Amino acid sequence: MSKVEKGSKVKVHYRGTLEDGREFDNSRKRGYPIGFEVGEGAVIRGFETAVLGMTTGESKEITLSPKQAYGPINPNAVIEVEKGRFPEDFQFVKDGYVRSQHADGRPVFGRITEVKDETVILDVNHPMAGKELTFHIDLVEIEEESPTPEVATDQEAAAEE
Repeated sequence: MSKVEKGSKVKVHYRGTLEDGREFDNSRKRGYPIGFEVGEGAVIRGFETAVLGMTTGESKEITLSPKQAYGPINPNAVIEVEKGRFPEDFQFVKDGYVRSQHADGRPVFGRITEVKDETVILDVNHPMAGKELTFHIDLVEIEEESPTPEVATDQEAAAEE
């Protein structure tokens, strides 16, 4: 029976909960497992580490510190932005969310924590930053690599003739 190792392509079902037991995500409710290649960084580090060594059909529950999950809250990620940088018809609502993008095109989301006369305070930390997260993980599948057939090069084929 194969075990998950770095480079394995896996499919897992999971349920994520906060410290108070509230569920924040559940792949079964979406109706399909998530798939990723272990070691590629497609999922948070602690989650990826937890599936190493698992076998198909195995389940485990893990609790991740903020450092193993989305990191600690970064006080430098709370910024003051002039209202004039938003569209004219933008509605500024405390605890509302805004979407923008980094210079390289990656999306960035911010939560409005305070609305002032001329500016707003945005918290652009990940919403799960600073939180301890618990995951129940069910390993659904380890994608087995098909052996690549050996194909002789033209030089090898000529040498055999």
